[in-house]
Amino acid sequence: MFLTTHNWGKAAKFFQALGYELEFATDHNSGRLRNGDGPSVCIAESREPRAESREPRAESREPQTRIMLKVPDADEFRLDPVVEMVTPFEDTHYGAKEMTVRDPDGRLWSLQAPAKN
Repeated sequence: MFLTTHNWGKAAKFFQALGYELEFATDHNSGRLRNGDGPSVCIAESREPRAESREPRAESREPQTRIMLKVPDADEFRLDPVVEMVTPFEDTHYGAKEMTVRDPDGRLWSLQAPAKN
C-alpha cells in the first residue's frame, strides 16, 4: 500500500502504534513499514497544501491511499488490453518501477516491479 501524508513523522508513529516496524526511512520524509511478514506500507510526505487552503484545485491534493500490486519483472510484464493503463512503468526515487492502471470502477492501482541495476 502507498500513502501520501502531510506529516511523515505522525503517520509513521500511527502505524508503529498498530504494530508496524520501520524497515527504512529516507532523507526526504518517506519510508516503508511492515507488520510481521504481511504487506508493507510505503508512506511519502507531500508538501502540497491541504484542501482547506484557498488555492485552486487543492482538493485533489489531499493525502491518498493506493494499493500496490507486485509484478516480478516490468520488462516482461504484458498488460491485457482489457486493463486501462494510466501511466507506463517509470523509475521511482526509491528503487522500483511503477505503472498505474484503472479498474472498471475507476479506482487507480499501482503495479510495482523491482528496478534493474
